[in-house]
Amino acid sequence: MAKDNQHQLDIVTQPKFIDGSALTIPMLQILKEDGSVQAGADVPDMSQELALKIFDTMQFIRILDERMIAAQRQGRISFYLSSLGEEAASIGSAAALSDSDMIMGQYREQGALAFRGFTVEQFMNQLFSNERDLGKGRQMPVHYGTAALNFMTIASPLATQIPQATGYAYGQKMDKSGNCTICYFGEGAASEGDFHAALNMAAVYKVPVIFFCRNNGYAISTPSQGEQYAGDGIAPRGVAYGMKTIRVDGNDLFAVYQATKLARELAVEHNEPVLIEGMSYRMAGHSTSDDPTGYRTREEENAWRAKDPVVRFQKWLEQQGWITTEQAQSNYDEKKAAVLAALKAAETVPVPHIDEIIEDVYDTPPKHLQEQLEALKAHIRKYPEAYPKTASRMDGGDK
Repeated sequence: MAKDNQHQLDIVTQPKFIDGSALTIPMLQILKEDGSVQAGADVPDMSQELALKIFDTMQFIRILDERMIAAQRQGRISFYLSSLGEEAASIGSAAALSDSDMIMGQYREQGALAFRGFTVEQFMNQLFSNERDLGKGRQMPVHYGTAALNFMTIASPLATQIPQATGYAYGQKMDKSGNCTICYFGEGAASEGDFHAALNMAAVYKVPVIFFCRNNGYAISTPSQGEQYAGDGIAPRGVAYGMKTIRVDGNDLFAVYQATKLARELAVEHNEPVLIEGMSYRMAGHSTSDDPTGYRTREEENAWRAKDPVVRFQKWLEQQGWITTEQAQSNYDEKKAAVLAALKAAETVPVPHIDEIIEDVYDTPPKHLQEQLEALKAHIRKYPEAYPKTASRMDGGDK
């Protein structure tokens, strides 16, 4: 007799449809907007040292985002994507991981990278695509990456990192490394086919991966409610694929930290993939190419500013006596000065030598790439005024 591969199902005798729109998943919240703790909630076991490091990183990223948006408006860099209002999601989750875990970001995870130790100079070198940029100027701004900190280089195409995370985590499982992969993306990316393929594969093969969805309300200009999905957000999809799932207040540092810490235990100790949906808000535009006033109201933005994750966590720190308002302001001013100094220094560093554009991919660059490089050099020689920085380092320039 053929083996029945279906699990045992409950039998009913009358037709009854399941109303998916009625399914709702609760949201974990520990820290209230005024900095107090929800009644009945347990604050995660977090040392003063770790809490202050997290807050320090949150302040730094807030300043970095504000300054670099201004730099783009001044024409000093070409493009920028900020994480204003979403700092708790990336930094709180990164703090709950091991430094040897892999991070695959979308493009608002500069907080996770900074928590790992990426310096202000490294941020600036990438943003200005100078010769000290780890990516050798080959990526547009905000597309960071560093093998030393286990942070996979960011790619522009939406959602491609999600199946890659499943595959990488499968390798971690096979290697018995004791590590996991965390993969960040927005709710808009969850509409891509890559999302569904990745979650299904991760659930079937039981790989140690944490899918972290930052539901910030908008996929560029498309609002999540009413236009992106009819169900209860992204979290029910994890349930549908048979994986552990939790929804958290993405502006609550403690909720994010606690959920990610528990998710890591499930991933590493039990090879259980986990989906975390962090409910947050994108306080800035999608990018510096976007004007959010065309699709959302000032009243909506102000309502979310009252839930600012940095302010909320600072209030809790002050209530513990771990920092004062004056100390927080002093630290903020010091970081602001450091960011401005690094910005000014980075924009004076020469661009990479043009020959580096075809290095590293092949041991010996193939003939067709060498021919393309020579054609590019000929074009720049013809129009040097259009490429002043590159032209100055092309023929006879230092390499």
